[in-house]
Amino acid sequence: MAILTIGVVPLAGVLPLLTEHIREEQIAHISLLGEMTPDEVMAEYAVGDGEKGLLTLLSNNQLVMVSRQKIERDVRSAIAMLDRQHYDVILLLSSEQLTGFTTHHAILLEPQRIIPPLVASIVDGHQVGVIVPVEEIMPMQRQSALAGKVPYYALANRLPAATASY
Repeated sequence: MAILTIGVVPLAGVLPLLTEHIREEQIAHISLLGEMTPDEVMAEYAVGDGEKGLLTLLSNNQLVMVSRQKIERDVRSAIAMLDRQHYDVILLLSSEQLTGFTTHHAILLEPQRIIPPLVASIVDGHQVGVIVPVEEIMPMQRQSALAGKVPYYALANRLPAATASY
């Protein structure tokens, strides 16, 4: 199994769930921007004229806006590479709604395609609360709200040192 992230994503909450069924050494974590310096990220992924932005967390705990088109291009390449390396499952973790990726061999799990319908089937008309790690992604999450009652959103800032730069 491969976990693909765009920026830095704390996997402490996810790994225990996965390691109940998969040995940790069978899980590879690949971060598109996680090993890059902030200067390298901005040189490669700065938002250009007419491009949409995408918010991500860098290795220095800084939130930055990067080019959505450039990120999607490189996520597509990373997924293709992981697929060629014969990973059975590729889990794409992102707070952004990124879709339209394909694989030939691996099962690609995209949270935005799995979680909303799953939650909707579980809550069955009840009020939903959504906790987000940084305030800046609340508007993005509201755009992809579940059908039915509009969820309540709250901030659980798990990234106290995070600073925005966009």
